[in-house]
Amino acid sequence: MDWILGHLDDIGGYTVQHAWLAGLPLLLGLAVAVPLGWLARRRSWLYTPIVAGTGLLYTIPSLALFILMPLVLGTRILDEENVIAAMTIYTVALLTRTVADALGAVPDDVVAAATAMGLGPVRRLLTVELPMAVPVIAAGLRVAAVSNVSIVSVAALIGVPQLGVLFTDGFYRDFLDPIVAGLVASALLALLFDLAIVALARVLTPWHRTPAAARSGSEAPS
Repeated sequence: MDWILGHLDDIGGYTVQHAWLAGLPLLLGLAVAVPLGWLARRRSWLYTPIVAGTGLLYTIPSLALFILMPLVLGTRILDEENVIAAMTIYTVALLTRTVADALGAVPDDVVAAATAMGLGPVRRLLTVELPMAVPVIAAGLRVAAVSNVSIVSVAALIGVPQLGVLFTDGFYRDFLDPIVAGLVASALLALLFDLAIVALARVLTPWHRTPAAARSGSEAPS
């Protein structure tokens, strides 16, 4: 415990860096997965190639992908861009099927009504289909967030600083305190991401809270 208290600044710095390396790919991956999922849903013959193809990306070992990224991007091995690009690939792999299935779950009558109102495919996607798909997409994002927090730690093996450094430091020195600190910080960070995604989903889907509120009001004594 004394070691942890004496290294709070280091742990805090690693946590912030870890959050950046795990969080930014969530946004980038979602930005890529949405059009891919939409295309897979719009063109049924593309569903299997897109969903299966992106899903296979998740089978690439993380350490191998971190090492390959500099060769693909022309960056240095220690550049954080390598980790961000690799984690974006994993996020796309997890979210593409989620987005496609979430859009497919939007009721046909709602899509037909939007089309009858004159909404084009892109506008209908942005104003009708995506908002209704938010709960399912948010569930996928929660899984991807926890996965990213976990996988980013592996980047410590190639020298990229984040919470994974605490694991390697504790392992090489046969010292438990850094490992415990890294585990606790990683768990708290994953929980923070999860709570943030849940809160954002609730903000974006106020209509999901309305029925419950209406029922509560109707059951209140007069």
